[in-house]
Amino acid sequence: MSLSFAAVFSDHCVLQRNKNITVFGYGEDGKAVQVLLAAKDGRVLCKNNGRAKAGRWEVQLEPQVAQTGCTLTAEFCPNNSGDSEKITLTDIAIGEVWLAGGQSNMEFELQNCTEGPEEMADTKGDGGAKNVRFYYTNKIGWMDDHFFEAERNTCWQTWESQARGSWSAVGFFFAKKLAAELGVTVGLIGCNWGGTSASAWMAREYLEKDQDLRTYLSEYDEATAGKSIEQQCKEYDDYEIENNEWQRKFGEMFAKDNSLTWETATSILGPCPWPGPKSCKNPYRPTGLYDCMLRRVMPYTMQGVIWYQGESDDHKPAMYRKLFTNMIDNWRTDWHDDTLPFIFVQLPEHRYQADKDFKHWCLIREAQQQVGDTVKNAWMSCALDQGQFSDIHPRAKRVVGQRLEAIAMEKVYGVSDKKSLSPMLSSSINIDGKIILTFTNAESGFTLHDDTKELEEYKMMEKGQGNEVPEDFTGFEIAGEDCIYYPAKFAFGGRDGALNQIILCSDKVKEPKFARYAWYNYGPVTVFSKEGLPLAPFRTSQKDSLEKAANEHAAIQQIMTV
Repeated sequence: MSLSFAAVFSDHCVLQRNKNITVFGYGEDGKAVQVLLAAKDGRVLCKNNGRAKAGRWEVQLEPQVAQTGCTLTAEFCPNNSGDSEKITLTDIAIGEVWLAGGQSNMEFELQNCTEGPEEMADTKGDGGAKNVRFYYTNKIGWMDDHFFEAERNTCWQTWESQARGSWSAVGFFFAKKLAAELGVTVGLIGCNWGGTSASAWMAREYLEKDQDLRTYLSEYDEATAGKSIEQQCKEYDDYEIENNEWQRKFGEMFAKDNSLTWETATSILGPCPWPGPKSCKNPYRPTGLYDCMLRRVMPYTMQGVIWYQGESDDHKPAMYRKLFTNMIDNWRTDWHDDTLPFIFVQLPEHRYQADKDFKHWCLIREAQQQVGDTVKNAWMSCALDQGQFSDIHPRAKRVVGQRLEAIAMEKVYGVSDKKSLSPMLSSSINIDGKIILTFTNAESGFTLHDDTKELEEYKMMEKGQGNEVPEDFTGFEIAGEDCIYYPAKFAFGGRDGALNQIILCSDKVKEPKFARYAWYNYGPVTVFSKEGLPLAPFRTSQKDSLEKAANEHAAIQQIMTV
């Protein structure tokens, strides 16, 4: 076997500064490998030796400071005849490396987002884009000959690349701002796929060890029982032909009439075949992309992970906290870093116009906040206000990316004195017919934003379901022991002048017990911190057992392509 770097190492790659650098690749068993990192002027910065075992070698290099123009060389040590094999990569930068993971809203391309044309017009990257580099992990969900051929053609891209428009928009805006504030090159490893459950990004043993999470595996195992690999592959190949044709026809119809409803489309075209049969070749299968994408870049040395996912686990919202927590543990174990930072997006408002408000996204958001509250070095960025009416893919991505970056600056790098986290409920108390709520990250108090547009859209959708939204609806609701919620009046500020409190009351609830805010899949977002961050949605009690209602699923399938 000839000497090679793993595909994630190429010209223009970014290596993580100030950490031991893990370099790995492939080669003939038993052969000694030397890896050398040199500065722009040719000085040897560091070198180390390793040996190929089971066709793979791995070498650790000493930490380095940020710089550009480096070279990275791997060489088989000469044999008795003096022959050697050497590979040198050029234009290597040492800076900050982050992995951009998740599903379609992380995958959503720069060229397609609202801010894309402005960014793409800066062809030289003088506005800061030239300090961002991107590697897209080979996006094929089945490891055959085509997979390995395609992987060999992957490489790190600079802003000069014609493919820059396909970079993750959220990841780009995160990296661009981070590069500007830190003054270093920032590299992003794109490892995302639309429509995927978190279970697709986990090792099998992490799903097997828990009774609840095991259901993700058993559903696939039962569906594929008795089927050969050849049969499963054929079923998936046939599905891809059918789905591509369906999507083509749908695209033509939508191009002619962008008000086309899902019901109309499916009545004409028939049911959408996505996401296809449960199969060993289906990329949505549990553990599938962990094997075919994540492990292919593991354990590339990096600073942390930004993550935007949860939409495709809305059918099992009660499990999401456990699922996501175990996924983080899985990744940290694989990267040999039990404090690896995870900064993730709390799902924004979303509901398709024709759907009921199943409130399953409320439960996903709640689970996400619980992960942020309980998992060390995991922080949640609230994006409630960043949704788009009747569209699971909000086109505006800059704000989301920059909010993630603000958290990184404050929590990971410790170089910001600005509040980066949204106000979140910390406690509630019932006194004299009122509920007094206290919040973290709200020491400066709150501001009220007008959100008439989303309120009217919420009313319209509810009316379509035969429900009337009360005129005094505020987004805050309170309930008595019967768990029947009514709109609540609210006032900023609490007792003794506390700015981080909100007081709720209602003439219809004399003895309030429970409170909630923004407890809907899509609706108005009105309360923000003085720093401009939305109040995270909450409920003070789970006694109302909304999990039962959330077991229903949206009537419209989530077609997560970008």
